Amino acid sequence: MNIQPIETVRGHNAASRNVGCRLCGSRLRHTLVDLGMSPPCESFLQAEQLDQMEAYYPLNVLVCDACYLVQLKEYLSPETIFSEYAYFSSFSSSWVAHSKVYCEAITRRLGLGRDSLAVELASNDGYLLQHFLPLGVPVLGVEPAANVARAAIEKGVPTRVDFFGVRLASQMMSEGHCADLIIGNNVLAQVPDLNDFVAGMKILLKPQGVVTLEFPHIERLMAENQFDTIYHEHFSYFSLLTIELMAARHGLRLIDVEELPTHGGSLRVYLAHEGSRWGVDDSVGKLLAREKRHGLTEMITYASFGHKAQRAKRDLLAFLISAKNEGKKICGYGAPGKGNTLLNYCAIGTDFLDFTVDRNPYKHGRFTPGMHIPIKSVEAIDEARPDYILILPWNLKDEIIEQMRHVASWGARFVVPIPFVAVIDPSELGR
Repeated sequence: MNIQPIETVRGHNAASRNVGCRLCGSRLRHTLVDLGMSPPCESFLQAEQLDQMEAYYPLNVLVCDACYLVQLKEYLSPETIFSEYAYFSSFSSSWVAHSKVYCEAITRRLGLGRDSLAVELASNDGYLLQHFLPLGVPVLGVEPAANVARAAIEKGVPTRVDFFGVRLASQMMSEGHCADLIIGNNVLAQVPDLNDFVAGMKILLKPQGVVTLEFPHIERLMAENQFDTIYHEHFSYFSLLTIELMAARHGLRLIDVEELPTHGGSLRVYLAHEGSRWGVDDSVGKLLAREKRHGLTEMITYASFGHKAQRAKRDLLAFLISAKNEGKKICGYGAPGKGNTLLNYCAIGTDFLDFTVDRNPYKHGRFTPGMHIPIKSVEAIDEARPDYILILPWNLKDEIIEQMRHVASWGARFVVPIPFVAVIDPSELGR
């Protein structure tokens, strides 16, 4: 494989990183899917901004034929996206529960205690680290969005407002903050300079420490047509093949992997220093072999994905056009990043959705980027009594349907857009 030395990749500015693969520096020649132009997915608008110009950027996804990293060019800097952020993890009950189970399990597995330190990168509002506190494990969060970090601090979770990389890791280490456990849940995709980020983890990690990273699995993304999980704040999408290469570049070893149902299908990988006491679990070799069998080292596999996204777009629009022609009232549930990719790619505005709702008060009274769909509180559904509710965070559909099954009282049904349109009648679901 044509993989350049780390030094030739790390530290480039945004323009130079756009020329080649952000992990290995190879020339990018292959396309996964082109979703057209779209505004940043978390740039929710206030009413006075609706008449102002919005910035749109390409959602053209490329694949590296050397390290298999699926990636977007860096059109927006992390500072632009994350300095103030609209996503608060604690508003998903199932995600908080998932995190609690993880904290309890990893504490047992690593034997963490009062002399340990667990550091989470992109710790958001303390949704995860809060669960270590009753276990007696000291924690430290690193979160670049000051508005989100404040929520964590209010929960008693020590949080440092900064971007993570070699600079911050070296500073933390000099202050005595070496980590027994480094956690990165759904952050790796949001890092444009992967080499700087991973090098920072190696610096911060104790000699026998462990890193766990969770991220959506590109194998599942393609198999289940999850094209809407592509947006500008996700710079990269990973296979285990890529993770193994990435770890090796920085003197880390992939020691274990778990497949998770979260976010439509994710991986949790475990990394440790080369030469540490940790052995490699059989799960690693098995999944690497499966990815190769499924063609993740072949560019033709990636090239076929665009047709599935186009079909899903046609199917969803056909359903919505038919429903509106029948005089049906439709609203959305949720205002997630993936929803904004879907709405903009399919050009679904208020001609189809009267409004959408969200549990996050930060978004209430605002409008979705690009399509300008008003965002209201969840109670608006009961007032409007729509015929169909389009679930935009489809990865949480079970949680949402359970919370909202009372809409069956007026005959409403749920619409799930991914992988293709499915209509769910809550009155037919067993308790």
